[in-house]
Amino acid sequence: MNVIIKVLVAIGLVFVMSGCSTSPTGRSQITMFSGEKMSAMGSESFEQMKQEIPISQNKNLIKFVQCVADQITPNVSKSAHSGDWEVVLFESDQINAFALPGGKIGVYTGILAITENQDQLAAIMGHEVGHVIANHSNERLSSSSVAQGTLQLTGVLLSGQDQQTQGLVMAGLGVGLQYGVLMPYGRTHEKEADIIGQELMAQSGFNPQAAIKLWKNMAKVSSGAPPEFLSTHPSNETRIKKLTEHLKVTQPMFLNSTQKPMCTK
Repeated sequence: MNVIIKVLVAIGLVFVMSGCSTSPTGRSQITMFSGEKMSAMGSESFEQMKQEIPISQNKNLIKFVQCVADQITPNVSKSAHSGDWEVVLFESDQINAFALPGGKIGVYTGILAITENQDQLAAIMGHEVGHVIANHSNERLSSSSVAQGTLQLTGVLLSGQDQQTQGLVMAGLGVGLQYGVLMPYGRTHEKEADIIGQELMAQSGFNPQAAIKLWKNMAKVSSGAPPEFLSTHPSNETRIKKLTEHLKVTQPMFLNSTQKPMCTK
């Protein structure tokens, strides 16, 4: 059995041993961890962040962020999270927000300088909750475990080869997994969360066109970003294009929504 066949067998064995599921968009996923495990990990991480990052005391901004979350979270499937959602506004210049399994949402005050109104905040919050709905944390953790297992198993199968061959194959496999599997996985997750998030915000009564304006705003503050194929995130141009195309789905959802959010800073 030559080196290449050994490597292919290693990859195949690791993937066969991995669990499979389906995302909300119908995409096949590798998910190796239980929902209970992911919720526990999310809650633990959130508690640690609350200890390490200052929490905003700005009552108006806290009320604003909570108002948007209160419109969105009731429309999240109970299969993603069945209990209450905890929302925290962190005092940080980071232009970011996140959601974790276990019903946790974190928003940094820095993102509020980019989100001009309730609809744009709903776009970023919907996107982050979309990651939870699509079980992306589980998939990222699982894919990293699969990648590590592949490298370890390949190393065992190559143990009879000379050191130069082992080094070349392992280095090539490592680069291949990073740029051929893990980074595309990340871009796929981001695109999927964009679509799920835009639908979620529209269902919640927020104008889905704001998602497009949000990423135009983000593009203005993200100059110097690496090319898309070298990044875990799609380019702003790609996101804007896909979200614009998806308006044919989300605009009717928005118009048919019975929710009329009135959240102000």
